[in-house]
Amino acid sequence: MKAWVVREPGPMASGPLALVERDVPEPGPDEVLVRVEACGVCRTDLHLAEGDLQPRRPLTTPGHQAVGRVVGTGQRVGVAWLRSTCGKCRYCARGMENLCPHSTYTGWDADGGFAEYLTAPADYVYALPDDVPAERLAPLLCAGIIGYRALARCDLPPGGRLGIYGFGASAHLTAQAAIAQGATVHAVTRSAASRALALELGAASAGDRPPEPLDSAILFAPVGDLVPPALEALDRGGTLAIAGIHLTDVPVLNYDRHLFQERTLRSVTANTRADGRAYLELALAHPPRVKIAPYVFDTAAQALTDLANDQVNGAAVLAIR
Repeated sequence: MKAWVVREPGPMASGPLALVERDVPEPGPDEVLVRVEACGVCRTDLHLAEGDLQPRRPLTTPGHQAVGRVVGTGQRVGVAWLRSTCGKCRYCARGMENLCPHSTYTGWDADGGFAEYLTAPADYVYALPDDVPAERLAPLLCAGIIGYRALARCDLPPGGRLGIYGFGASAHLTAQAAIAQGATVHAVTRSAASRALALELGAASAGDRPPEPLDSAILFAPVGDLVPPALEALDRGGTLAIAGIHLTDVPVLNYDRHLFQERTLRSVTANTRADGRAYLELALAHPPRVKIAPYVFDTAAQALTDLANDQVNGAAVLAIR
């Protein structure tokens, strides 16, 4: 089979990815072999390729938004970021498996979906419908799921004012979920195309800063310099949730300007399978508009380069089958 691997982490201009030939993997006990149809391209894949996220193994295949068919049964499934947890630690016992110290991740601890086949534990894949194109399902598996958890973590009140910083794959799905709940959404992004998309999807504003105090905010952009202005834009009692797995250093905060009046700063760490099931049930019952930026399989490196240069409007997806 063909597979992309991280050969030597570094800036995309240095060519960190390589397209190689590999044997089709053999599923282990309690695993399934999945023939991949499409895989979403996530900023986490970019962090792995460029070395912001340190590789845990050599020549790893990225990709954790894979849609495909189980070899032998033909069942359509999705393979997402969370690959396994121990099921025994105190975090797993209290329903917080996303914090399991022994958790593993698709496209980081094991080869992911930038390939024609991958394996995954059967208990960690999601059943998906046959009548929806794979390219439209793929972004739901990370962009959708992590946005769903971030929306819960930011404590958005009913009818509240939500700021979204960075407006890529996850943000454009999260904005739709918040608007459907009655929220007023303000997008903060530099990209003219992203601003246009935010307004088209129903955002009340899209610009350099929100025009009113916010009840809640989600930071999708991996830019620590945005944390102080995002906190400052919160109203009293507001919450900022940082949704990314990687963030550049946060500048010094001023207690009075950024945290006083019970403003809260939270991180978002992966997701639980319960998050995944709940979001996919919601998204399949009430399909969001998924803005797809399609790429053929052989151009995966270009997809990550475009993502690095903020040239992807919506969700980049590799069509593999």
